[in-house]
Amino acid sequence: MTPTAKSKTLSGGLRTHGCRLSTAWSYHGAPALILENELLRVTVLTGHGAHISEFRYKPLDLDVLYHDPSGLLPGQRDPALPGDYVVGWQEALPGGGALTEVRGAPYGAHGELARAVWAQSVLEDTPQRVSVQLTTRLQTIPLLLEKRLSLEPGKAVLVLEERLTNEAGIALQLMWGQRIALGGPFLEEGAVIDASASQVIAHEKTDGYAMRRYKPGLGGEWPMLQTPLGDPVDASHIPAHGKAKVEELIYLTGLQEGWVALTNSQRQVGFGLSFDPALFRFIWHLEQLGEFRAGFPWWRRAHYVSLEPWTSFPAQGLEQAIRNHSALKLGPGEQRYTRLAACIYTGIQRVAGISPEGEVTPRAN
Repeated sequence: MTPTAKSKTLSGGLRTHGCRLSTAWSYHGAPALILENELLRVTVLTGHGAHISEFRYKPLDLDVLYHDPSGLLPGQRDPALPGDYVVGWQEALPGGGALTEVRGAPYGAHGELARAVWAQSVLEDTPQRVSVQLTTRLQTIPLLLEKRLSLEPGKAVLVLEERLTNEAGIALQLMWGQRIALGGPFLEEGAVIDASASQVIAHEKTDGYAMRRYKPGLGGEWPMLQTPLGDPVDASHIPAHGKAKVEELIYLTGLQEGWVALTNSQRQVGFGLSFDPALFRFIWHLEQLGEFRAGFPWWRRAHYVSLEPWTSFPAQGLEQAIRNHSALKLGPGEQRYTRLAACIYTGIQRVAGISPEGEVTPRAN
């Protein structure tokens, strides 16, 4: 992370207390902004998809996000697989999963939004609160997305408010997802997933997925699935680094509430997210464990998992979501507003719930 040559903090000088917001940064050449308070530091790549490339809990100096060893790759060698898709937190629109074509427009694995450049406008920059609005328009499909990010003192909580507008003269169908890749020291001892889901489905048999943890295509009551040999297995438990070499994709469904959490129970630190379950009706959970995957961009160096609220499923592209009626539908001029809260919590081994404000309730022993 390096400062740009001519930048300064937005308040006109360096503020070293309370909440802070600065656009004086770049990451591998991509313009970036940083929001922080005494607990949390968040870096957003406004010049590259508004990826959140850092979500750091400052008291432990712990960034929970995963970063590919190659860093931010500038090119896309395969249109079905952007090389930078494992860099932290990425938002996907208007498709997800496989390379597809809808109404004559091709969509890669994570949609055009993954590489969009965003305009930014500072709404508030005081010690009591920082807030910035990001705006982008897609080129292949007439969608406007506005995103507001905010931090307040004393809370390890980032609030995101988003508004999606269909600027086309026709109704549109799309997939919209939040792709949050978690890795690094956060996953060394393994982790456990808690969610408000009632059902779970393992991704069907797919070329390229070699070492599966679960029997492909089989569903069950969350968190129970079956191994490829038919034995019961608790899918909420993530093996520690070095304990398993597998790749997997499952879908959590039947959400009674909108929240999901991943906790390192040994360190008693976790990442949680609250969201609107009426909009994001599925949680995709991807695992690349034990440096197993050999091809680009992993090269047997990846150990991470993801928590991904999505409007639709499965990870087979927009055409499939349209066919199974899980695609999000927006009429001409229609808008969809949503609010998310991402948080870091400590002193907790299992989570019973997360409020819309990012307040975490521990599960009773």
